[in-house]
Amino acid sequence: MDTRTVEEIRRCFTASSDFNEIFDAFEVAVKNRLNDVELYRQLFWNSSLTADEIRLFGEKLAVEFPETKYDIYCWLASVFEVTYATNDNYDLAFYYFQRAAEARPAEQDPYLDACDCYDPDLNVPPLQNLIDFLKSGLKHVTHPKALYKRLAYFYELAGDAEKAEECHREADRLDQLHSPDSSA
Repeated sequence: MDTRTVEEIRRCFTASSDFNEIFDAFEVAVKNRLNDVELYRQLFWNSSLTADEIRLFGEKLAVEFPETKYDIYCWLASVFEVTYATNDNYDLAFYYFQRAAEARPAEQDPYLDACDCYDPDLNVPPLQNLIDFLKSGLKHVTHPKALYKRLAYFYELAGDAEKAEECHREADRLDQLHSPDSSA
């Protein structure tokens, strides 16, 4: 029976470059039901792990601790957004922003944060995918004004001035609806 302390597991997640050692520590943490997102953030930021290894750990955590899957997916997205930016590869970040939105559809952050992954020179992630993702969020988020503003911007990039203007108008309408002067 492995009796590692939380601090020993954290140290392993932070400092080890041996996948087997990290995996063993991860298994101990899950077996002991250590449901501490901060602990696993250390694991996600371990620079010795490959993208596939990080995904393996993240997906396992989402299954083992479903109540934290939103946070897990947001952290995975942010790790891939930052870590793999040098490779112009935002596909994994976008994928995990989508997963986070599935976990909590009413939260606007995954939709808006996914927009920051867009690289117009490479069209990565594909512009139409971002537009579709934002449109899907309109049905769920409580205050969609920011999503309409981002949609307007992306429609402008896509050359669809008519849809961009529709989105600008809807954002302005929502702004008026929620402004303090509109209640008079």
